[in-house]
Amino acid sequence: MLGREYKSCRWRHHLHSGASALKKNKRVSFFQSFNMAAARRLKRVAASQPGFLHLKSTSDSIDSMSSRRKRVNKNKKKNWNKHSDIIDVEEFLEDVRHQERTTGGLLSEKSDDSLFFVDVGQSKKAEQKESIEGKKRKGKTSRPLRIDLILQHDSLVPPPKDVLAYQQPNAKKLRRIAQKAEQLAAKGVVPRRQKQLPNRRPVDRKAKKAVTEANNNPDREYYDIWGQESKDSADPWYLQQTGKKLVTRPEKLNEKPSVLPAVEVIAPGGSYNPDFFSHQALLQEAHDVEVKKQKEEDKIQRQLAINKEDRATEETTLREQVEGLVEEENEEDTAPNEEEGGVAVGAIALAEKKTERQRKRQKADKIKEQQRLSDRRQTEQRQQLFQLRSIKSSIKQQEKKTKDKQKLRKAKQEAQKGQPRRLGRLKFQAQDLEVQLSDELAGSLRQLKPEGSVLKDRFKSLQKRNLIEPRERAKFKRIHKLKYVEKRAFREIT
Repeated sequence: MLGREYKSCRWRHHLHSGASALKKNKRVSFFQSFNMAAARRLKRVAASQPGFLHLKSTSDSIDSMSSRRKRVNKNKKKNWNKHSDIIDVEEFLEDVRHQERTTGGLLSEKSDDSLFFVDVGQSKKAEQKESIEGKKRKGKTSRPLRIDLILQHDSLVPPPKDVLAYQQPNAKKLRRIAQKAEQLAAKGVVPRRQKQLPNRRPVDRKAKKAVTEANNNPDREYYDIWGQESKDSADPWYLQQTGKKLVTRPEKLNEKPSVLPAVEVIAPGGSYNPDFFSHQALLQEAHDVEVKKQKEEDKIQRQLAINKEDRATEETTLREQVEGLVEEENEEDTAPNEEEGGVAVGAIALAEKKTERQRKRQKADKIKEQQRLSDRRQTEQRQQLFQLRSIKSSIKQQEKKTKDKQKLRKAKQEAQKGQPRRLGRLKFQAQDLEVQLSDELAGSLRQLKPEGSVLKDRFKSLQKRNLIEPRERAKFKRIHKLKYVEKRAFREIT
């Protein structure tokens, strides 16, 4: 209400009048007059509310206020609820709702039998039952708990009917189809579906359904719920057509990429207290690896080395400097000789044209050569009849060679299964052998020094078993150049 007074034009008028009153130094300030007007408005609104108790001291003032009512135009919709007295209507509706909640309907519509009953006392059976229950409960009352009473539904108003639950999709269409079927049946027209019924395959009703096995049957099939394979109870053709059948896993994916074990057992010479001969064998193996590496490095150094004979000398440098001049002098000396011979340099040699006789002779020679080759081929074939034994022996030798090659190829393939394959641009580099020298051996586990790294060993094992490709550590590449700055404090010291 105070906000409305602030927004109204009267508030602006009172504000200006109050300001002028302050200027004229009147006794009553503007704010006091405004508070008094607000208080009178609140009293007037409170007096109009139902159930308001009037005080005797203020009855005369309230009567004087109510006698001067504000004239309101009720033709406008915004004044209907604001200036209309609907208290009696709301009380009547609230009474109706209360009767519906408590009795399930209006009391005026209820019959006398549902509202009243004759109290004839308690039957003997009920008294006996209560005495038995009282003994069982040892004096405890059978009254329900208050929490249960609060949670009970005490309203007798039925829930609203769900219209959507009774709706049927395509009801109008189905009703139209049923009406059309009735019209056709009245005319004697048989639908197509009923015509096809005799052609359908009869269903065997005598076939018994599969009896489910009991859970306590010891002979039933074992089923692992954590297994990856699922039982397909439906028809496989139906699963395939509906797209619900799982794709069969290729057999190649079930094969391991390498036959090597995940954790390889080290040689007996690698123990903390090994045998002398086994330790020497492991040292020899490590020595062979180092020798092989050294040979490869020496080979690279030999290939990159410069031959002493190919080094430049003073004579070779001088020859290179005067090489072009010597060639020009030789060309000048040899040019007149060529002209004296009468042979033009770069002349095109024309082939002489053959005569008809020469062409016929050449053709006859060609036919004779072909005839000679065919005769020779026939004679060789006739001679092969007498060489069947030698041919058979040669074929057997050739088959034996092919079998030996196949065996070698299979053995090579089997050997390659235990070797790492080339999976990337880098080649697999085996890990260095973890060997301790004879003077480094410890007599107990407490004095044993750790060798190598478990993480690096597992990483190399994955590469060796072809699970990941060999890779190298990413090189750090600086984007911006470093800038060296000499600080002022350091400059002062120096």
